[in-house]
Amino acid sequence: MPHALTPWMIVHLAAAVAAIVLGATVFLRRKGSRSHRRLGRAWAVLMLIVIGSSFLIRTGGHYSWLHLLSVGSLAALVLAVYHARKHNLRAHRSAMLGLYVGGLVIAGIFTLLPSRVLGWHLWNALGWLS
Repeated sequence: MPHALTPWMIVHLAAAVAAIVLGATVFLRRKGSRSHRRLGRAWAVLMLIVIGSSFLIRTGGHYSWLHLLSVGSLAALVLAVYHARKHNLRAHRSAMLGLYVGGLVIAGIFTLLPSRVLGWHLWNALGWLS
């Protein structure tokens, strides 16, 4: 499966890695502070880049089932921001946690399977694929 990494794949991967690190930082910081809001906004922008770029990555010109996670992630991001602006903090936290775990971590695990392009490149670079 030697497919070249496209520029959109690289953008997608870089934004996803940055969102994983920044998201963990936001979750570990005191909630409601100015830095929490600023870092949260930066994280939301990264997530928009991750989600948007995912729609530009297709295998054989087709979308995969992983793109359903992108649609769900976009909906969760919109809801999370809405809940934050309405000060519904329980719903905001729930949406953000679901987006982080489902939209980043779980989607990332599936993306890095050896049968996927990014996964193939990772495992091949590590010498784990023949």
